[in-house]
Amino acid sequence: MIPGGGQPDMQQLLQQAQKMQQDLAAAQEELAQAHVEGSAGGGLVKATVNGSGELQGLVIDPGAVDPQDTETLADLVVAAVRDANNEAQELAQQKLGPLAQGLGGMPGMPF
Repeated sequence: MIPGGGQPDMQQLLQQAQKMQQDLAAAQEELAQAHVEGSAGGGLVKATVNGSGELQGLVIDPGAVDPQDTETLADLVVAAVRDANNEAQELAQQKLGPLAQGLGGMPGMPF
């Protein structure tokens, strides 16, 4: 409702919704192009993911490779990927959080 008892301008609401949709699409594309890095073992294993959390690269320092202890290496890989995904989630929150909050103020939106 608009102050004074008037009805909201539907054309204006539609334009705002379209703008938010465009902003959201742009932010999602930016996230897909972004790369964030996580590491484990003091940098022995580094994982790179895009802003959507998809693994893009993995670098393993030769010092982390012990043929007698592959379990530790596997743990380091998992930890590095997890760290990178946490960074990607933080980036997504930074990019998409304000847009989701903006949608919360629109009538009929489920946010």
